[in-house]
Amino acid sequence: MGYLQQATEELYRYMPSLTKRDDFDDFWRETIDEAKKVPLAAKRTRVDYPIRRANIYEIQYDGLDGTPIHGWMLVPDVGVGGPLPCLIRYHGFNGSRSEPSAFMHWVLMGFVVISVDCRDQGGRTGNHASYSSGFSMNVASKGVHNRYEYYYRYVYMDCLKAIDFACEQTEVDRSRIVVEGGSQGGGLAMAVAALDDRPVLALADVPSNSNLTKRVEGQHGAFASVAEYIKKHPSELDLVLDNLSYFDTMNMADRIACRVYASVAMKDDTCPPQMYFATYNRIAGEKDIAIYPFNGHEGGGPVHTEKKIAYVHRWFGDWFA
Repeated sequence: MGYLQQATEELYRYMPSLTKRDDFDDFWRETIDEAKKVPLAAKRTRVDYPIRRANIYEIQYDGLDGTPIHGWMLVPDVGVGGPLPCLIRYHGFNGSRSEPSAFMHWVLMGFVVISVDCRDQGGRTGNHASYSSGFSMNVASKGVHNRYEYYYRYVYMDCLKAIDFACEQTEVDRSRIVVEGGSQGGGLAMAVAALDDRPVLALADVPSNSNLTKRVEGQHGAFASVAEYIKKHPSELDLVLDNLSYFDTMNMADRIACRVYASVAMKDDTCPPQMYFATYNRIAGEKDIAIYPFNGHEGGGPVHTEKKIAYVHRWFGDWFA
């Protein structure tokens, strides 16, 4: 038995008890129905960009509560007739839609790329939602006292509506949707794959939002803010953990039907690999995972980017023939 196999043996057996409540499915059905009733109000504006092999657009659409969500849309200018596959990218915590140059490898491969902000983080997107209580440290604790007000309820729906935006664009083949992201973005890719049947592939790197009770207990990454909130409101402990259970991807994993290619890093203390395996081990469909034994939260970096490109080519190469 090699080093990596021995070091990861317990991860593949890790199956903590689910925290899913009886009304879990009803909650998400109600939330998705609410999101569908909000008009998309989609906009796109062409941007003059020095790389001429792609057409770049600033985009905007309305999220769950009408908050305008900002992003980029990159369309390969390759003279190919017909709609193209689309990769939708969700960013890491406190990040943003980034800049168009960050996605040119996917554009050159033949993807339309859509990259969107998460509200209230490092991008151009604000937040119109109202909250009936305060929060601690960062947005991961915002509205945690009420699952209908919780920050990630809005963000998960904003991310689903990014697929709605993609499917409205004439350049996009709605049968070839990929969702992709790292850290928070990896968690969002998992949540979207569970809540929406349109993605055919999810690429999730060092994913967050899994095994959330343990994340709070260990004060790992953004969810240390929830532990801080509970310190200030100890009487709400059970309420808060119950509310988080609706957003925990391990409770959603049985709904994921698309192919998944994930990655974790064994020295990652922000999103420890064990936390994600609570989700990964419950995915019943086609799945693969890359494990980086001496990497931290940076994950596999450019090495793993190369692996993702190869993975897409291996399983979906006919898209680009």
